[in-house]
Amino acid sequence: MVIHAHGGTADIKLYEDCIEIILADKGPGIKDIDLAMQEGFSTASDTTRSLGFGAGMGLPNMKRYTDEMKIDSEVGVGTTVTMKIKIR
Repeated sequence: MVIHAHGGTADIKLYEDCIEIILADKGPGIKDIDLAMQEGFSTASDTTRSLGFGAGMGLPNMKRYTDEMKIDSEVGVGTTVTMKIKIR
């Protein structure tokens, strides 16, 4: 959302058994979600990388630290990432 879509929305829903985080943008979309989920893969420019972004760990780390993660994306329309963290 920071690099490619230049913003979006972040909604947090609290339930008795989990926290749900929904990140949505109207950016360029993700062409290949499987590829984007590979550690180290990035389409960030050198300028963006020089600012500390684009190391290719964003989506993999988000998945690593959640109990469930779903990515819905359409090229030219945008992306929605829904994550759930169980309350133990």
